[in-house]
Amino acid sequence: MMMMKNTQNETDSYAILKGQTQILRYIYGVFDGMALRCCVELRIADIISNHGRPATLSEIASGINSPSINMDGLGRLMRFLVHKKVFDEMPKPEKGMGEGEKVYSLNYCSKWLLFDTNVTLAPMVMMRTDPSMVLPLHVLSRSIKEGGTTFKMTHGEEMFDFSQHNSEFNRIFNEGMACNAEITLDVIISKYKNGFLGLKGRVVDVGGGTGVAISTIVKTYPHLKGSTLICLMLFPLHQHTMGLPIGFCMIGVMKTVSRFLQTVEKRYLKNNSTEDDFFDDTRLTYDLVMFSHFSGGRERTESEWKKLLEEGGFCRYNIIKIPAMQSIIEAFP
Repeated sequence: MMMMKNTQNETDSYAILKGQTQILRYIYGVFDGMALRCCVELRIADIISNHGRPATLSEIASGINSPSINMDGLGRLMRFLVHKKVFDEMPKPEKGMGEGEKVYSLNYCSKWLLFDTNVTLAPMVMMRTDPSMVLPLHVLSRSIKEGGTTFKMTHGEEMFDFSQHNSEFNRIFNEGMACNAEITLDVIISKYKNGFLGLKGRVVDVGGGTGVAISTIVKTYPHLKGSTLICLMLFPLHQHTMGLPIGFCMIGVMKTVSRFLQTVEKRYLKNNSTEDDFFDDTRLTYDLVMFSHFSGGRERTESEWKKLLEEGGFCRYNIIKIPAMQSIIEAFP
């Protein structure tokens, strides 16, 4: 009996310690994103890539080209990023190397931080860690208690209104969204080839921002014509004076098209899904982003999409899984 009690106490102590470390990891998790931002701002991945081989700390510092660089700080940043598996670290191979000298190389993670490439997440890092995006998160609890978006509570207006007279934020936001669209499009274009080949006439990208997505689709499938519509600009009365949720904007567009395509977060297709998924945490986090930054923003479940599609006049739909954070919804009237 005493042995069982001791075992239970040991189990409880381990669980308590594990819980403590978990909370501490969340508390300091903010430094993960800010360390990535620092890495992108200093162009560390590009410096190593342009070096042509793994680079020492001093070689990275030389690439940053600052007369007063903090070598201790740079070294500690690289140690942190290596621990997070953003970069690889190994002993310097040349003879005569200094004691403990190491070199840093790119891996499959840090290659996503390169600027000098067509497929990159560097602009997304800069967008999501921009002070204008981070500051609203400090009023998340107020948003839950009172209603409304954290962005409007912080900046006095919704994000899309804010971007109209803040050119730098507008640039950062558009670049971040464009890089995300390009990454997703690479997968969609290759995996939905038969779907695009079967389409005729005009493809319309609703809420298509700068038009990166539609231009890529039309370039790949020249038999199609393309247009981009900005949803918030098309239906301002529905959004601001009639008090209708953002989904009604989509319904208005749905009723004018013959086939509706939409990317949707796979995490929400099956709420009880047990399959392993690299993007699971990211999708749940992104739903909080949508909730806090956009009025009526959310990542919908399959049943919510079904209801929205039915209201838009679509009685049948297919869900096509692709190797990306999103899936494709193909809906038919």
